Amino acid sequence: MTGICDGRVVVVTGAGRGLGRAHALAFAAEGARLVVNDLGVGLDGTPGPDNPASLVAEEIRAAGGEAVAHGGDIATADGAASLVRAALETYGRLDTLVNNAGFLRDRMLVNLDEEDWDAVTRVHLKGHFLPLKHAAAHWRTEAKAGRTPTARIINTSSGAGLLGSVGQGNYSAAKAGIVALTLVAAAELARYGVQVNAIAPAARTRMTEQTFADTMAAPTDGFDVMAPENVSPLVVWLGSEASAGVTGRVFEAEGGRITVMEGWRPGPTADKGTRWAPAEAGEATLKLLGEAEAPGPVYGA
Repeated sequence: MTGICDGRVVVVTGAGRGLGRAHALAFAAEGARLVVNDLGVGLDGTPGPDNPASLVAEEIRAAGGEAVAHGGDIATADGAASLVRAALETYGRLDTLVNNAGFLRDRMLVNLDEEDWDAVTRVHLKGHFLPLKHAAAHWRTEAKAGRTPTARIINTSSGAGLLGSVGQGNYSAAKAGIVALTLVAAAELARYGVQVNAIAPAARTRMTEQTFADTMAAPTDGFDVMAPENVSPLVVWLGSEASAGVTGRVFEAEGGRITVMEGWRPGPTADKGTRWAPAEAGEATLKLLGEAEAPGPVYGA
């Protein structure tokens, strides 16, 4: 029996636990060959004692699939390059990149240290950019050699990046940046046969235990709404050839729900045809705000 990713080579970052692990297992179940990346750090990004990437790779192989572990830091140029190289040297190709790695250092803005800002934006935003860059460089080379790929990139944003989240200024800013990166990459890489999309998942992981504390109870109807495995089917489909034509999109995924997110676009507009005076600009703006849809509430507000 073959799956929708049969024969494809898929790299998943942050795949040792939570959503990344669920994605890796789901891709393997659909016939993909995996490079399982995880640095093995704790929730706050500090070094941990175990090697979760190897454990997930072993789990996939025990089930009859193909997987290798990669423990490099994908927020460094060398680590990201070695990640792509691991796929090419092991399997001879790369088809799909799932950027998922991340951690939290939550603080209110007035208590947020520069180090905590830099650490979180580094792993989330730079940790998306560098693997994307190195994978895209490989696919561009393939396309220019007449071997245009059917390549896929799935980035991981968050509702915090779409709406904001109190106490998570660093995380929210990084996740919002990932959405913009996704839109730019989709536009730039289409000519090379690369589709780029993003998901904003909601699921139970180490990072969300406090956020979803009220929904952590065991399911009573047989369906665990917060299980990370609920998000993976959409990710697998986006990473397959079946998603042809879908690019530059952001999807929210939670439980059995999939939502196409509609981001910034022009709303009510006033054009005077010449420069406004401050007072009349304010008057016009207040009128426009009265006609506009109210923004969604910031998480935790």
